[in-house]
Amino acid sequence: MQVYRGMDVGTAKASVADQARVPHHMIDLVDPGDWFSVAEFQQEGRRVLRELTGRGATALITGGSGLHFRALVDPLEFPPHDPDLRASIEAAGPVSGRDRLLTIDPAVGEVLDLANPRRVERALEVYELTGLTPTARAARPDAVAVAAYQPILSFKAVGVDPGVELASRVDDRWQKMVASGLLDEVARLADSLGPTAGEAVGYKQLLPVVRGEISEERGGAEAKRATMSLAKRQRTYFRRDPRIEWVPWLGDTDQRYEQVRKCLLERT
Repeated sequence: MQVYRGMDVGTAKASVADQARVPHHMIDLVDPGDWFSVAEFQQEGRRVLRELTGRGATALITGGSGLHFRALVDPLEFPPHDPDLRASIEAAGPVSGRDRLLTIDPAVGEVLDLANPRRVERALEVYELTGLTPTARAARPDAVAVAAYQPILSFKAVGVDPGVELASRVDDRWQKMVASGLLDEVARLADSLGPTAGEAVGYKQLLPVVRGEISEERGGAEAKRATMSLAKRQRTYFRRDPRIEWVPWLGDTDQRYEQVRKCLLERT
């Protein structure tokens, strides 16, 4: 979400001072009303990585989106997208979509979660645009490599476990963001947030607040619940990746930095 201009407080975007100390990339690329897909992120991110490695620089990929991380380092391919086609598929309803997908690809249940309507709809969209069923796509060499965690770029990865005090840190972080002007930021962007930016955790829950539909207290509580849910999904996603070395959470920032730095140096 840091690719969106103006979404600063709610995405914990690096400050102007921090960006002056260390060059940052993939920040403030598009307006919040724009569509910016994972495929576009992948294309621009890989361009940046090629540029950095080409001049001998070391890049640090940081953040919490597992899909975007893997899009940079693994052979993930993103099929084309057609909004009108997708809309027609959605209009048919989830039951119809699931039945049609099973007719097209009887073995689809082995490679796709049929209980997830969005994945079913996306599978049908890709089939209509490419002629490839989910089973056929899963058997392609790039998909096999992704499933086996075989990267196209050499990297070292360290994960910092969130620890048992995550809820209290989420609450503390939320209070700090509100104190830093998050509500004003959401109010300023409310009419310009597109379908992707508008789903960002924190912004989505505060939009009804700035529109006067719910109280700030309720919006904050929903935002913190959404943050905890997101953190749980992120941890589950990254824990599946055998290439990541995990270190425990340490309350002291300097100690946390040193243990990550040590892991990276030991694995050189």
